[in-house]
Amino acid sequence: MLLVTNKSKEVLFRDNTRGNLKTLPPPLPDITRESSLKILDVAFSNNLSASDHIRLVVSESAQTLYALRVLRYHGLSDVGLQEVFRAVVLSRLTYASTAWRGFVTASDIQRVDAFLRRRERCGFCPPNLTDFSDQLAECDDRPFNGIRHNPQRPAQPSTAASRRLPELYDLRPRRAGEGKGRMEEYLSPPLPTS
Repeated sequence: MLLVTNKSKEVLFRDNTRGNLKTLPPPLPDITRESSLKILDVAFSNNLSASDHIRLVVSESAQTLYALRVLRYHGLSDVGLQEVFRAVVLSRLTYASTAWRGFVTASDIQRVDAFLRRRERCGFCPPNLTDFSDQLAECDDRPFNGIRHNPQRPAQPSTAASRRLPELYDLRPRRAGEGKGRMEEYLSPPLPTS
């Protein structure tokens, strides 16, 4: 397999909070060194911050507001405008948030909240919309809630023995010849009586 160098980019990730700057390795020939990459429409910067991504997404979302104004001019109701806003702008803001949520700063969240408040005053954003940090938490929990509340998921064993298993665990280290623990006694079959 060959590396296509004209399509390859190099990013050196570093932690600016530690303060120790090490010398960077020399750049690779024919591969450009970048300070950020856009992978699947998510911008990753070399200082492990999502600020560039948030700034980019907010500016792209602000550009779609012209389309919402045109829709309002052509007679779309406020409820319809809010649905279009939710489908286009909010989905763009929360896209792949599980990948970049850990790199968001408080100022990034404030920037998005201010953007949403301005859109609420225009009538594009629903008035009952939660804060951006709550929306990110909801996006993180959504896959797990789908699994947890799935009626097709096999039920947990409900036998009395399976409910007793946690109380039977004995994690104390045993010396040789000290005898069986409660778990071994539970799992070993009873000896036949003659």
